[in-house]
Amino acid sequence: MTREQPGTTPQYKATGSGPGLAEHIAAVQRLRRDFRALPDGAPVRLAKPTSNLFRFRAPSSAPALDVSAFDGVISIDPVERLADVGGMTTYEELVAATLPHGLMPLVVPQLRTITLGGAVTGLGIESSSFRNGLPHESVQEMEILTGAGEVVTATRDNAHSDLFFGFPNSYGTLGYALRLRIELEPVSPYVHLRHLRFSDAREAMDALARICADAEHAGERVDFVDGVAFAPDEQYLTLARLTDEAPWTSDYTGVDVYYRSIPRYAGSGPGDYLTIHDYLWRWDTDWFWCSRAFGTQNPWVRPWWPRALKRSDVYRRLVAWDRRTGFSRLLAHYRGRRPQEPLIQDIEVEVGRGAEFLDFFHTEIGMSPVWMCPLRLREPRRPGTPEDGHVWPLYPLENDDLYVNFGFWGLVDMLPGQRRAHHNRRVEEEVTRLGGHKSLYSDAFYTEDEFWALYNGDAYRDLKEIYDPRGRLLDLYAKCVRNR
Repeated sequence: MTREQPGTTPQYKATGSGPGLAEHIAAVQRLRRDFRALPDGAPVRLAKPTSNLFRFRAPSSAPALDVSAFDGVISIDPVERLADVGGMTTYEELVAATLPHGLMPLVVPQLRTITLGGAVTGLGIESSSFRNGLPHESVQEMEILTGAGEVVTATRDNAHSDLFFGFPNSYGTLGYALRLRIELEPVSPYVHLRHLRFSDAREAMDALARICADAEHAGERVDFVDGVAFAPDEQYLTLARLTDEAPWTSDYTGVDVYYRSIPRYAGSGPGDYLTIHDYLWRWDTDWFWCSRAFGTQNPWVRPWWPRALKRSDVYRRLVAWDRRTGFSRLLAHYRGRRPQEPLIQDIEVEVGRGAEFLDFFHTEIGMSPVWMCPLRLREPRRPGTPEDGHVWPLYPLENDDLYVNFGFWGLVDMLPGQRRAHHNRRVEEEVTRLGGHKSLYSDAFYTEDEFWALYNGDAYRDLKEIYDPRGRLLDLYAKCVRNR
């Protein structure tokens, strides 16, 4: 284990100053002009250098809007703990700007190149979500380019509050976030991790519910919670707390691999310590555990794989190349292996159904490990909301319930006679049976009726009529299921 000795506080230097407010306003004016210059009725797309979506589609020849000017932190108010941020800013850039102030966004999704706008119009999650909810819940206002070509500012209580609450899970089909004002919270230089092992999934879910309710375990405060299921009889919950001191810090950006440390440090020992920076990006270095598909966890390969290339965006580009060329599929065919189905999904079910989902997954899918992350909505129910209504209508979670996100990413062998997307459909069916939902960043296979029933088609159509009446943007089903 590579460790750094105590004695110095890690120093964080803000990288790259973002645009000022005047530059941002000028960029908005240019973007509106560029939008108006698009051919009448042409679909609207963005020119983006990175993506964390796993819906790979053929390149389009349609003109794309240049939104590179909306990449950067516009301002940080360390007293009020607020930041104004361009919508195309990656969390890597955002964290680099906030840590020097001893602050972080309330939820920092696991992968460096997820953008703030992407995490809000899609769904982000991380180990602070059991107390801070999802990234869109720490947004105070959003400046949005709508499908009608207008730029509006949406808040909880202004004329565009319907768009504010309907924007999450709309995936750029109602508009694009150009600027967001978000809350920040104070952090310490280090994080202390404890890993608890459970041999029974129900015991793990019961413990998760108690720990998240109390934000405490065995007399110690808990600031972050997530976990990993390695097998039906081997689950771990990782409890982490912020601390000003650390007897050592581990380094998982070199030879050692973070997820492999979890069983090693489980138990009654001193646990593990990371800098806050390394904690926030602990999963990115190896894309959770998915880097093993590229051989980077092989002890003969890992020392020679540059640290700068141990990143999720590098691995995703490799996957995108493989999807385009079909290289691995062709190789498997010539080696006489069974066809494999990609199963790359994140789903949420209520914690009381978590063990039931894990039992199904281990029995019918058989993929491991599985990531587990608890979340509870932070936003209170608005006055006047119907009893059966939801604060965030396009991803209708109950306010008072604790949910568990299960993330699983890999390939599953196909058996003769199985239908197309057999395993993906079984997951969708089981999640629906359990009253849960799944994120839409990857392939989905719902029928249109199923989809709109799950993702509140009535509320979506009302918003679409107001903010994209001419259909310049794809609708949610076309984008997330038909993958246009």
